[in-house]
Amino acid sequence: MPQATDYPRFDLTGEIALVTGAARGLGRAISLALAHAGADIALGLRDVNANADLPAEILKLGRRVLPLQMDMSHMPQIFRAIDDTVKEFGRIDILVNNAGIAPENPAEKVREEDFDATLAVNLKGTFFASQAAGRVMIKQKKGAIINMSSQAGFAALPTESVYCMTKAGIAHLTKCLAVEWGKHGIRVNAVAPTFIRTPGTEEYLSDLRHLTDTIDRIAALHRIGEPMEVAGAVVFLASSAASLITGETLLIDGGWTAR
Repeated sequence: MPQATDYPRFDLTGEIALVTGAARGLGRAISLALAHAGADIALGLRDVNANADLPAEILKLGRRVLPLQMDMSHMPQIFRAIDDTVKEFGRIDILVNNAGIAPENPAEKVREEDFDATLAVNLKGTFFASQAAGRVMIKQKKGAIINMSSQAGFAALPTESVYCMTKAGIAHLTKCLAVEWGKHGIRVNAVAPTFIRTPGTEEYLSDLRHLTDTIDRIAALHRIGEPMEVAGAVVFLASSAASLITGETLLIDGGWTAR
């Protein structure tokens, strides 16, 4: 616990972090930002053989890195990844539940398989990764979990009803785990980004109508976000500078929901 005279510290030197969905976009930026702040990184990857460049970049930062096969829709892979992280590094201090999917469809056309797949990754995967890491953190009496919610959990997005539902669920799951595990020294928070320039949003934002509408709705700053702008918030929430923050979802939406 920080003392009254301690200055805030954003440094993560010596910490062990596992990032799910680390291959690209936000996951990639978060992994690099945590490594830049001093953490050693376990990379949860849907295809462990497809991302050789990211581990190399982390090594260049002087950090240890462990690529892991971790498809968030497969429970055995989730539990094995947590176990392998602890075997390699001895503990896990930070879990970032970044993995998520967002099949688009008007609500009246949503297919059951898309519904089930979205809940399996976004909610079920997040819960059970948190459970597995939480069991380790309880023994350590220390840990930080950062979940990936979205502004879609706070504002309706047409054709995204199932995705919106899961992201709202993550915000409330964050509160539940924070209350339950606070006595063990575990903090649980979430970040909720707006549209960020990633491979996942590239197709949508390449349509000038969508781009113009999105920029207009980001009411205060009127621009698309960049991945490192989300990664910075994750580093903060993982650090001791956020030692009294738990159960919160931090909106990173450029003012979208302030409207």
